[in-house]
Amino acid sequence: MLTALRSGDQSGIPPESAALVQQIQQLQQNPSKFPETPAELQALYPEVWQQTTRIGLVYGGATKIKGYVFESAKLPEIRGASALLDRINLIDLPAFFGDPEDTYAGWADLDETSRSALKRFVKDPEPKHGIHAWLEQHYPGLASALIPELIIYSTGGNILAFCPAAWVNDLADAIERRYTQETLTANACAVGSTFRLLELRYGLLRDPIEETPWLDWLTRNNSNPLVQAYYGKNASQKEFESRKNFNELVGHLAAQFNHRRNGNPDPNRPSRAHPAFFETHPYIRRDSTDRRSAIAKAELPGEPWLSEATARKALVGRQAKRMETGKQGWFRKFPEWDPGFVESWVSRFARFLDSSEGRFYQDLYYKIHEEKAHPHDTIGEAQSLREIANASSGCQGFVAYIYADGNNMGGYIQKQIKTPEAYQRFSQDVSEATEKAVYHALAQHLQAHQIHSLQQDSETGKERNGRWIHPFEILTVGGDDVFVIVPAHKALDIATTFCEQFEQILLSKSKDYAAQSPGTIKQRYQPYGSDSQSAKLCQLSSSAGVLIASEDTPIYYAQKLTDQLCKSAKTYSKKLKPAHSDSSVATLDFLTLKSVTMIASSIKEFRQQALEISKGNHTLQLYAAPYTVQEVHGLLKTVQALKVSGFPRSQLYQMRSFLEKGKRTATLNYLYFRTRLGSKGKPLVEAFEQTWCKAKTNDGYLPPWMHLGSEGSSSVYETIWQDLVDLYGFVQVEGADQKVGALAAVEGEA
Repeated sequence: MLTALRSGDQSGIPPESAALVQQIQQLQQNPSKFPETPAELQALYPEVWQQTTRIGLVYGGATKIKGYVFESAKLPEIRGASALLDRINLIDLPAFFGDPEDTYAGWADLDETSRSALKRFVKDPEPKHGIHAWLEQHYPGLASALIPELIIYSTGGNILAFCPAAWVNDLADAIERRYTQETLTANACAVGSTFRLLELRYGLLRDPIEETPWLDWLTRNNSNPLVQAYYGKNASQKEFESRKNFNELVGHLAAQFNHRRNGNPDPNRPSRAHPAFFETHPYIRRDSTDRRSAIAKAELPGEPWLSEATARKALVGRQAKRMETGKQGWFRKFPEWDPGFVESWVSRFARFLDSSEGRFYQDLYYKIHEEKAHPHDTIGEAQSLREIANASSGCQGFVAYIYADGNNMGGYIQKQIKTPEAYQRFSQDVSEATEKAVYHALAQHLQAHQIHSLQQDSETGKERNGRWIHPFEILTVGGDDVFVIVPAHKALDIATTFCEQFEQILLSKSKDYAAQSPGTIKQRYQPYGSDSQSAKLCQLSSSAGVLIASEDTPIYYAQKLTDQLCKSAKTYSKKLKPAHSDSSVATLDFLTLKSVTMIASSIKEFRQQALEISKGNHTLQLYAAPYTVQEVHGLLKTVQALKVSGFPRSQLYQMRSFLEKGKRTATLNYLYFRTRLGSKGKPLVEAFEQTWCKAKTNDGYLPPWMHLGSEGSSSVYETIWQDLVDLYGFVQVEGADQKVGALAAVEGEA
């Protein structure tokens, strides 16, 4: 039947399904206009109108992910928690629907050894190890009712799939059970419902269908606040049509998902199908998270006491770094459990470098390594933050955390995604764009690093000097989310390249992502002789938060700050969005903990209380973050100009202190120091004064200030000087970085 459907041969369709196939084909034909009344809808699809057979739709995934991943303070356990959730979402759940050859998106890129390992994990006849056997043990018959074509998407930590109506509750329970049984402590939720065939095209319908509120009802109730909240103010047929489609079904499931996640009862299922339970006896030894009882001492560096849940994270984390394979000896003290198929992010990155897209970066990335035939076989993963910090040129001991998230995803889905096929295509495009943008950014700005001058690890007692590593850590890349750790001196370069590549890859996939009414974005950075506005061409973008901190900064604290920075950047992106435009703006916010040792409150409150000063009839902001991507490029060029000009480093900090004394005092002192530089100060004039500090009403300059606007009778001024000082030690001069010229040559040949 599948072959007949694909070829269009009607004779190959069984008689029992012929009538239903004809109804579906009729439903897929686009009518000349949207039906204005339920009666017109019935006239368009008389047979489908009478169809009572329902189709199941299931939506589910992990919840409170950050609480599970970052509950431990140790990087190996954080890495393992993230990898375990990725495995469940990308391998386990899709495997419910068929063999890995048809359900795992990365199957074609795997080598034969990895394919065999993945097949064993999915098809092992023992329920303790094989996914198919596990599903058959707990939900007999469910696997035979599912096929790969039912999956709409399974990326970004969630799965959305069709399902035979009779198996909806079982599939939702299986999703929740799999997360709980594998992680023991991670929260998960899944919901499902059944819908009519006609609803897949025209959204939620009442029973009987003729009672469904339609355009005439919308006209009568347009002033109702609830109607305006759902359809928008003064909604017309266009807004109604954009709502009445498959997207409305997904929204219905999302509401059910939130309802169930909050612990509310479900008439057909218990509030928690498989809740995790752990005792909290006060007089026992705790594991490293200080939350659960430890059950054994692990034969790992430091000999930690671990609970079963934490031990699983540690095992998967070590496998993700290719430090171990299979169930190792130290894990024998813990209950039997199969970690399954865990693929290293470095392996995926190495495959990218071997592909046609990554070939342009390959020689550059491996140029300092002698083994050119198979370099990824001799270069390993960074085992700790100390090793990543060792690759930070000029600022050893510092690393950067980058957290990026997509902009306008919800708005785009609501307006543009109307069919299951569109959902599937959109999910695949965004997931691929996110992953490849990360690889492009890492390959363009980093290269394999040889560890040097690193003190022996007190826990492991191992000497790692002389080893070659990939100097980065990918904690998660899923959907439109990215969380990576990189050397501090390339943090902003990597973040901006990721944001740019994300949009470019999406635009190369389909013209549908291009903005129909681009609008212009006003840039504070105005290169000499250019306009301060730039057109925005993509409807989707990504915003990033970057935290530069010491290698010994607690990861949970760094994660919270990076998350705040990303939210700040996303808020700024919404603020910059042009009116009446369908485009979005890539933005970036950053913070260096070299100058700020600790922030007790939020970053927003810290900036308002410590970096905003009222002086007479104007307000001074001693910061300018967040920035657009174009402005970040300008900021980096300005730091380089500051170094080239030979501006006295001692005066950088003195100049920063003058900012608090008022606008005129700071301007006078800046001009004094810059004038003393003589001809050496020309790069600073061109890269700072003429590009950032132009006056709004005349041809003069206001260094180091920029006029932000007016609030009532008060004028607001901001400055990038604070950010220049913070970045001074983390930015290299282009002439000193040989990779810049080499990359330009490679890109020119490409």
